[in-house]
Amino acid sequence: MTDTQILDLYMTRCESAIEETQKQYGGYCTTIAMNILHNREDAQECVNDAYLKAWNSIPPQTPTVFSTFLGRITRNLSINKYKSRNRSKRGGGEVTLLLSELENCVPSGNNVETQVEARDLAKVIDLFLKSLRDEDNVIFVRRYWHTDSVNEIAEQFGISESKVKMSLHRTRKKLKKHLEGEGLYHG
Repeated sequence: MTDTQILDLYMTRCESAIEETQKQYGGYCTTIAMNILHNREDAQECVNDAYLKAWNSIPPQTPTVFSTFLGRITRNLSINKYKSRNRSKRGGGEVTLLLSELENCVPSGNNVETQVEARDLAKVIDLFLKSLRDEDNVIFVRRYWHTDSVNEIAEQFGISESKVKMSLHRTRKKLKKHLEGEGLYHG
């Protein structure tokens, strides 16, 4: 079933929309959640919550890229569950590590002005990513969107972990400089 057909099921409030979503994107969403949570039960809960959130959001929203829409919902729910689960713990987790890696180049969203500019920031980051070499773009997205480990990325590309780390380091530096040039980072 195509994304358009699945979205039509949501728009007509047909309950099979969830089933078709699960068939088409269950593995994708579960991978995102597992990469963040490393716990099958928690991951499945987040995926189920993502389906419910999609059901409650469509309509009125009509996502242009359904997979990205579902991935973003799953990712956000998983990160929130991770933070909730690990609130009292400090350090040690892969998600904590990757979020801290980005901390120095992406502005904080703790004030109202920054939250209002979040959409502009997303557009600027998207354009920045499109300007990268394909390999650097995919490495960055695999790390910070899909939360793949450095080891997994190295294996996927058949390169050393140090090359992945260097690519990520250089891309973060470029991103920070790019955001400073756009007036979106004041460090």
